[in-house]
Amino acid sequence: MSRSKLRPAQSRPSKGSSAGEPAPSLRSEQTLSEANGTPALPTERPAVSLLRQIPSVDELLGRAALAGLEARVGRRALVEATRKVLDGLRNGISSGAVSDVSIEALEREVMVAAQAAIELSLRPVVNATGVILHTNLGRAPLAREAVEHLSRVATQYSNLEYNLEQGERGKRDAHTDRLFAELVGAESTLVVNNNAAAVFLALNALAEGGEVIVSRGELIEIGGSFRIPDICSKSGAALREVGTTNRTRLADYAAAVNERTRVLMRVHPSNFRIVGFTERPALEEMVDLARRHGLILLEDLGSGCLIDLAPLGIEDEPLVAPSLHAQVDVVTFSGDKLLGGPQAGIITGKREPLAKIRKNPLFRALRVDKLTIAALEATVGLYLRGDLKAIPTWRMIHTPKEEIAARASRLAELLGTQPEISVELRDGESVMGGGSTPGQSLPTRLVAVTHARHSAQELEALLRRNRPPIITRVERDRLLLDLRTVFEDQDQEIARAFERLESAGI
Repeated sequence: MSRSKLRPAQSRPSKGSSAGEPAPSLRSEQTLSEANGTPALPTERPAVSLLRQIPSVDELLGRAALAGLEARVGRRALVEATRKVLDGLRNGISSGAVSDVSIEALEREVMVAAQAAIELSLRPVVNATGVILHTNLGRAPLAREAVEHLSRVATQYSNLEYNLEQGERGKRDAHTDRLFAELVGAESTLVVNNNAAAVFLALNALAEGGEVIVSRGELIEIGGSFRIPDICSKSGAALREVGTTNRTRLADYAAAVNERTRVLMRVHPSNFRIVGFTERPALEEMVDLARRHGLILLEDLGSGCLIDLAPLGIEDEPLVAPSLHAQVDVVTFSGDKLLGGPQAGIITGKREPLAKIRKNPLFRALRVDKLTIAALEATVGLYLRGDLKAIPTWRMIHTPKEEIAARASRLAELLGTQPEISVELRDGESVMGGGSTPGQSLPTRLVAVTHARHSAQELEALLRRNRPPIITRVERDRLLLDLRTVFEDQDQEIARAFERLESAGI
């Protein structure tokens, strides 16, 4: 029987009851009248009733509480945020997770969603992990002087490719070329997007169609996809492997040289170490071999260390200047690792091979913009002035454990005033990160936090959602804070984040 022909069940008395008695209650659309077995007309389900209470987008946005919101966030963002909130409410009702509709609650959710919709995705975070060059957190923070110079160049016209003395077109390389000449003694310097681009461009320009000889112990992988064999292949150069994983002699390189050889490549294994029974030719031997055969010697130093780290107990991190002084033809390294500047790939060395690299059409595709040049120029300027403490990376590296311990003690006192938090100070280690100085660390003092109601993992997630987000690490169910990588004015922000959790009862 079709639903349109059903009459209200209460108009038909059930068997054994008088006409004045109420009919049995209805539980669902499938409830049968006990009187004659005919399907009874259903009452409205609670979910259907709630769905009918949901206002339309226009109705909700027309309420006084949301007046003026459009002027702050824009019509499009506001409408999308409102639709998202209403869709979430519908899904909640349908799943049974929502049992009532509150217009006031909807207004609040729209306000929050609209504000979130216009927020920028890339935002500052507090790095309390103790990893100085944290790749996921943007590696090296820029010096204040670099940011100021970048801001001036970005907000005005500049002489990026204009020679002010001659009044004619110039080259953007000039701004960094002179600085690296003074800093490390390079005859010429080019800057591209990152070190992978630097290696790729150099190989393409100097060895395309020929062979590149590399030790098997240096066929490294850095990051997600930067593999020396893959870079060689894509550059158009054929890779010739020599030696073994742990031992490669000069004779191995010499035996592999043939009429197709263009480049001898030496790669610093910046993100791992091979220890024990190892051997590697001295840099001077490699230079001599390249000269005798008329080849280019290319050295990828990766981290771009300009200052000796041995006084800090960190060994075997090669410097850029000694390689150039040893007459290596081309040296490549990163700008945002131990150099402490912006993301960039530095190609530096002798004038002739650098000129050939510059003429390669790919150089224009891989070169950097004025903002990177401005930040890099200002960072290198700080080295030349001897103001290393102005470079955040180097300030963090050189901060003594005692200074970190004093700050950790003050923060522990602030956190310890909260009843559900227990704090312990312990010795620990900070690391360089960013594929630099593998297996080596700096001594530090850690703040270890436990919470009465939350596990360390839950606490880590809550701090990650703080504004600004606070990134920590967890070990053995304790939340660890390493202040080596926290700027001093952020210590109070960490304390306030814990206070907010406590006051909100989270």
